[in-house]
Formats: sequence, structure tokens, C-alpha cells
Amino acid sequence: MLNPNDTMQMPRFHPRTAPGRPLEVGWLQALGRWCWHLLVLPADEAGAWPRWMQRTVKPAILWLAKLLQVRNPRSVRSWLAHLFLVTPSQKDWLDTQLYLRARQRKTISIRALLQQALHPWLAPIAWSASQQIEVQSLRLSLYWSRALPVLRYGVIALVLVLFVMSATTPLTLTQQYWVLLTMWLMTMLVRQLSGYGPGVIMITLSLVASSRYIWWRCTQTLEFESLVEAVLGIGLLLAECYTWFNMVMGYIQNARPLRRKPASLPEDRSVWPTVDVYIPTYNEPLKVVKPTVLAALSLDWPADKLNVYILDDGKRELFREFATACGAQYLIRPNNFHAKAGNLNHALTLTQGEFIAIFDCDHIPVSSFLTTTMGWFLRDKQCAMLQTPHHFFSPDPFERNLGTFRRVPNEGNLFYGLIQDGNDLWNAAFFCGSCAVLRRGPLEEVGGIAVETVTEDAHTALKLHRLGYTTAYLRQVLAGGLATESLSGHIGQRIRWARGMAQIFRLDNPLFGKGLNFFQRLCYSNAMLHFFSGIPRLIFLTSPLSYLFFELHVINAQASALAAFAIPHIVQSSLANSHIQGRFRHSFWNEAYEAVLSWYIARPTTMALINPRLGKFNVTAKGGLVEHDFYDWRISAPYLVLVLLNVAGVVIAIPRLLFWNSFEADTVIVNLVWTLFNLVLLGAVLGVAAETRQVRQAHRVIKRMPAKLYLPNGVQTPCTTEDFSMGGLGIKSVAAIMLKPRDRIHIGLMVEGTDEECRFPVEVVMVRQQQVGLVLCELSMEQERNYVRCTFASPSVWQDWGKDADVDHPLESFAEVFAFGATGYVRLLESVQGALQSWWRGDAGVKLQVKG
Repeated sequence: MLNPNDTMQMPRFHPRTAPGRPLEVGWLQALGRWCWHLLVLPADEAGAWPRWMQRTVKPAILWLAKLLQVRNPRSVRSWLAHLFLVTPSQKDWLDTQLYLRARQRKTISIRALLQQALHPWLAPIAWSASQQIEVQSLRLSLYWSRALPVLRYGVIALVLVLFVMSATTPLTLTQQYWVLLTMWLMTMLVRQLSGYGPGVIMITLSLVASSRYIWWRCTQTLEFESLVEAVLGIGLLLAECYTWFNMVMGYIQNARPLRRKPASLPEDRSVWPTVDVYIPTYNEPLKVVKPTVLAALSLDWPADKLNVYILDDGKRELFREFATACGAQYLIRPNNFHAKAGNLNHALTLTQGEFIAIFDCDHIPVSSFLTTTMGWFLRDKQCAMLQTPHHFFSPDPFERNLGTFRRVPNEGNLFYGLIQDGNDLWNAAFFCGSCAVLRRGPLEEVGGIAVETVTEDAHTALKLHRLGYTTAYLRQVLAGGLATESLSGHIGQRIRWARGMAQIFRLDNPLFGKGLNFFQRLCYSNAMLHFFSGIPRLIFLTSPLSYLFFELHVINAQASALAAFAIPHIVQSSLANSHIQGRFRHSFWNEAYEAVLSWYIARPTTMALINPRLGKFNVTAKGGLVEHDFYDWRISAPYLVLVLLNVAGVVIAIPRLLFWNSFEADTVIVNLVWTLFNLVLLGAVLGVAAETRQVRQAHRVIKRMPAKLYLPNGVQTPCTTEDFSMGGLGIKSVAAIMLKPRDRIHIGLMVEGTDEECRFPVEVVMVRQQQVGLVLCELSMEQERNYVRCTFASPSVWQDWGKDADVDHPLESFAEVFAFGATGYVRLLESVQGALQSWWRGDAGVKLQVKG
């Protein structure tokens, strides 16, 4: 029986809060933080009193609190709880019930969150009931939630009614501007606070502002004078509705990430299940595949329960010889039907492991991958798949060509850092093709890896969810891989993703069919609809030109009214997304990413909706070189046309502003500002198309690790690694003065978590003060495997990655995107000049070379 007077250490149903801030702050901000305790902080974590209250009412309140036995007099919430007769023992009892209920759930439901929010009012009822009937089991502890369904759903209905009223109530322009100012002030105050509460409030304000804008657009701006205006205007409105819908779905996904932690395994390793590791490959060079295979062979798992398979669709004898030498198993098939999915399904028929871990051939797992992930399968017998992030230790085209590597979050960080974690709350995390573990039984039950679409991974997860299986996402980097080297390769990969998601949307639409709950349908639909952004983005990039060129009013409203409704929509959504996504994607970068892809994904997604059987799987090239700087004219051609059109629009705007349309100067200015913003985004696109030289054979990973140098004279000296790659290491040592280029020495590295040291022969290639560059000499197969164990497969190798990324500040982020836009035009002009000079000299030009 649960004793409410017992003090129990258990997780609380509230966000974690940062340590209390110092008292030397303005009284208004301090008062706001103190009042915030009413809705967010529990009584035992309330912050310090505002400074001005220290000298005024604190002594009297402390005396009264002591008299009334208030648990924490610093918390408004604690006082209100006592007003509603909630004693500390009652609160402990209720927290116990919520904790036990959550342990029986796979996810946290909206009902549980509402019960938590309402517990100061409902706890007395539950407490009285428990005392009267002497609760003996967890079933009776749920009495209070069953007794008040009308109140619970009434609150939901009331919230929806209030939201609709706030979004549709007509206001004068002056009142609308006051709404803008009020929302902005509230956001500026709330965003300084910690926990999930500020994000929820900012999301609410953003939804109200954006919904008011969409409602105003649908009801007040659609009176057109011609058919052309109507077509263009409705097209723009549909594009805006699309972005509004994506925003709402994104808020649902990202408002409360689950942040799942690893689950422990039994101490008896003999009961651990068998695991087959699949490493599919087609045309990648052996130097890319080798580290992944060696790391997989070094996974911390019982040797008799682990099998590593190289699935070679290229049927290369060199790979067969390598598999024999390193101890991996080698599988090929008679045909290449269904590309990667067919390759995996063929291996599925030839192996017997209870679980299957899949890694792309360039994704090097850390040795603790299985011990970190497998615990959830043993805890949840219905769990069919667990996904971990795709992490890249080489720069993608954006990072390399714009110089943002490790400073601005990678394009994929938002998905793997936030979206998948948010999906996990709703049991909607899906398979991403690599760095994942699947349970064989459910996978065979759905017919293996899906082959109907070119995004076989997400489609497979959808099938598993339809059968009632659960999935999990662990936001812990447990493998590192190579990013695409060129913009053309990057776009080709995204085209495949976009086509595949559109195929699933057409063939196996998550909104229909059996097996999915409401939130799973929303999460899957949002993931698929995201790739339909091509046409809307192109509409945004060209809409102001309809007025500047032809004087067509696609938004039939005064500029002042447009500003009154559009500015709150833009400002509030930007601030809310910055608060929620700031660690994973900086403001305005989403527009730049979408602008790069817009032209190239518009047609594939549209055609996939019409005929989902079109298109084929294309392998993303990895391990390539860019031997010279060059400008990718083919990829940038559509955007050069858009740039010329927008520049022409700016030129035409000047006489319109001064002469032709001076009577509606505000309208001209709005369209001019819109066009200038589009030019900034297009400039960033042109900057990415300027490919920079990349000739490094092996990408370096920056990591400080203790090491030891063994000099030819027998001296041993400690040192620290600065970075490493499959070709060598950079170290820092006081013994650098004893070394010179071409010296042959040995370096000792520790296998993390053990006392084992592995030595490797190296040659000195650079000495600069205390910094030394080392190149690995020829290693045996066993030495190569040990080197991978000590470096890429080290369990903590990726734990510091991303900690040095800049924090998002919307204005600074816009300034950065603006600077990259300007740089893009400079690079374009330099490339034009270089192309003209090459043409004049008759040079053949420079090319992208992908070797292997």
C-alpha cells in the first residue's frame, strides 16, 4: 500500500529548471519570474524572491507561511495549493500516482499532462476518495481521473473555443498593432525563463498571430479584378496555408521532445540476444567501407552472438578478400533488384540473428552502440525498431562552401536533434536507413524492408506502426559518417528523399488506413508534406514580381493592413522557432535550405503524386574529391534566372515608387522589400554553388585524447591528440623539439574503458612549436582494427560534438544570412570573370572529380 507520508525519490512531471538567477535585476523582470512559478515551477524548485520584496513583505509572509505550514513560501503555486486544501502529504500522494501511471505508459499522453496541470484543484477530491475507500491498488488510484471526464474534456473544448475566438475576432488596425506590441512584450519576457513552459506560451502566441493572419487573408484579401490576379492570388494564399499547416504540425511535434535515455541490459551476458550487423555497399571505395566494418567487428557484444555481414551489390573481389582477412562475412546476390532494400532483404533470408543492426557503409559505429541501444528492446517487447542520429564528421556543401562547419548547425541537426525526439513522444519515430536496430520478427511480418518506394526506411517504419509495434529514438550520437561532397550530390540525395516521401503519401497515405493513432498520422504526414515545399517556395520567390512587372494585386489589401497582420505572424513564429529550434537550426537558415532545393524537388514530388512508380533509387556518392575551386553553373542555372528576374523587379520598382505608382508608395515598398529579401536568399544559394577545393583523402575529427610517444632513442613521453583521421593524427607534445620531419616513431593510444594500450608506427610530417603532424605507416589488419577501436569507435568520441556551435539570435542570424547572400554575388561575379578568362584562353575548365 502506498503511504502518502513517505518521502519518495521519483521523477517529477515538470521541466527541469536552471539554477536561480541573481537578485540584482530589474524589479519588473524579477516579478515576472516570481509569478511564473504559478504555472511552471513546483513548490520545491521555486526561485529566489525579488530583491524589492526582500525589504518589504518578506518578513510578514515568512511568518504567515510558518503559521500555515506552507511548504515553500517562495512559490505562488504552493500558496494556491494550500488555498485549495492541498497539503504536502496530499501532493506527495498525487505525484506518486502520476509516477506509477507513467511507468505503465509507453508515452506521456495529453490526459496525463492535463491531470498534472489541474492537480492543485483535483488533488483534494482524489485524497478524500483514497482515504475513504483505503486505496489498495493502482487501479483505485485512478478514481479521480475517471470521476471528472466532463471537466477534463470541458477544459479542452474551452481552450479550443478561446483559440478560435482569438484568431477570428475582428480588430481595427490600431487594436491589431496593440496586439502585436503586447505579444512581443510577452514573448520578450517569457523567452528569458527556463523549462518547457516558455516554449508552450510562445507557441500559443505564434499560433494566435499566424492564425489571425491566415483568417484575415482568407476573408479580407481575395477580391480580385481579373482572372490572372485571382489565379496568382489564390496560389499565393495556398502556399501560405501550406506553410501555416507545416508550422502547426511542427509545433505539435517539437513542443515536448521525449529525450529518451538508454535502458540497461541484464548483467548476465549469456541472456543477451543475437545480433546481425548489415553493411550494404554498392560502388563505394574500400577505404570508405573498411573503417565501418572494422568498427562493427569491435562492437562490445558477445562474440558468439554477433555476426557482421558485408552486403556487396558491386560484387567486387577486393571486398571478398578484405572480408576474409578481417573476419567479416561476405554476401552477394544474383541481381540488384530494388537496390538497397533488395540487398537487405536478400541478407534477411540468409541470416538468423534475433536483431539486425544496419549501417550505411560510411557510418562508423562506436563500440558501445549495441550496449547502449539494445536495452529498450528487452524492456519493451513490442519495440520493433530503435533509431539513433546520423552524424557527419565531414562538412556538407553548405558548411564547406560557406565556411560554417561546426559553427552553424548542420542541415540535418533539426531532424535528428529535435523532430525525431518529438516524434518519439507520439510513438512515431521512424527508420532512417542506417544507425538503427530492428527486431527480426516484426520486420519479417511486414515482408522485410519496403520496396514499393525509394525511401524504403520510412515506409518500413510506417508498416511496423500499422501493425501496432512501437519504435524508439535515442538522441545519442553512436556513429559518424561522411556528408555529401558536392552540391549536385546533396541535391540528388534530397530529390530521392522527396520523391520517396511523395510516393508513400500517394501509395500508403498515413492519414488513411488502419493501425495508426491520431498523432502518428500527423507526424508521418508532416514529414512527407515537408518535401512538398518546392512549389510554395518558388511562389514566394516570384510573387512580388507580379506587382512590380504587371501591377497585379495578388493581395487585395492596404499595405498598412498587411503589415498589421503579417508582422505579428512573422515575428512571433520566428521567435517561437528560435526558442524551440535554436540549438539545432538558426533562424532564416530554413528559408535558405528550402530555396536551394525548391526548383529541384518541385517536379519530382508533383510527378510522384501523379505516377508514384516513376523514379529509381540512386546511390549517394561518398569519399569524393573536389580537386579545384569551380562554379556549378548547371545546378545554379534556375536560380540565376530567378536572380535576374528579381534584379529586374528592383530596377522597375524605382520608377514605380517615384512616378508610376507614387499614389500607392506603401504597396511598392512592401513588394520591393520582399524582392530584396528574396535576393538575399538567392545570393546564399549562389554562394553554395561556388564549390571550394576539397582534396583531403581522410577527414579529420577534432578530439583531445591522452596518448604516448615512443621515440627512437627509447624515450617515452606523454602527449595529447588534437585530431585524427584514418590517415594520421595531429598531436601536441613538449617533446616536439626532439622531432623532425621523416622521423619514424610509435604512438600509443588507449582503448577507452580499458587499460589496454595499442601502439602504431607513424612518420612525422610536420613540426610547428609543440604541434606535430603524424602519418600512419603501413598497418596490419589487426593494427587497423585497433586503431579504429581507439579513435572512431571510442564510445565518447562524439560526445562533445556541437557544443561549440553558436547560439541562435534571430537578428544576428539574419545578418549572417545577409552576409552570405552578398558573398554569393561576389563569388558569382568572380566565377563569371574566371569563366570569361578561361574561354578567352581556350582552357578546358575545372571539373569535380569523384574517385573510386
